[in-house]
Amino acid sequence: MIFDPSRTAVVSIHNQGDIIGPNGAFADMFHEQITRRNVVGQLAGLLEQARTSGAPIIYTRIAFAPDYSDLVPNSPLLQMVQQAGCLVDGTESAAIIPPLIPSPGDAVITNQQVGGLGTELAELLRSRNIGTLLIAGVATNISVESTARAAVDHGYRVAIVEDACSAATEAAHAASIESLGLLATILTCDEIQWDPAVA
Repeated sequence: MIFDPSRTAVVSIHNQGDIIGPNGAFADMFHEQITRRNVVGQLAGLLEQARTSGAPIIYTRIAFAPDYSDLVPNSPLLQMVQQAGCLVDGTESAAIIPPLIPSPGDAVITNQQVGGLGTELAELLRSRNIGTLLIAGVATNISVESTARAAVDHGYRVAIVEDACSAATEAAHAASIESLGLLATILTCDEIQWDPAVA
């Protein structure tokens, strides 16, 4: 599938040590599938391909104040964050992991919600006249799906880069992808082509 780099952004979700790192707070939940599916390698390739094309890259990360005064524990997942004492802004484990560190010019948006499409991201997309989002990251059935659904509701064309995503289990990933197939294009890294002539 061909994408115009001037109108398409890659949104890479929660590439942080506590979430996708081998020793992070959520390693027991996510790392086996991240490793099995080579998610870090796939993300690295996707991001490099986008940079080469000139497409904007936007990282979303979730992090909280040390006292968690900005965390609203209204879901079991966010309650787990507070109980584990993880994703504290400014700590190494809340930072984006070295293989995926942003390059100059990439945008990094920090929020305190599961989904990535908050006010700051929406404003950034508007300012760059973006119409299409390629979404990848962890976890497929949580933050990736939440961000994709919100993006569709806001009028964006959405594609999920399936082989650059994972969930706690293969079954959870597959169920999420099946559901998202009704809202977004599902593709792999190898199926992405960049060409400004498609604008």
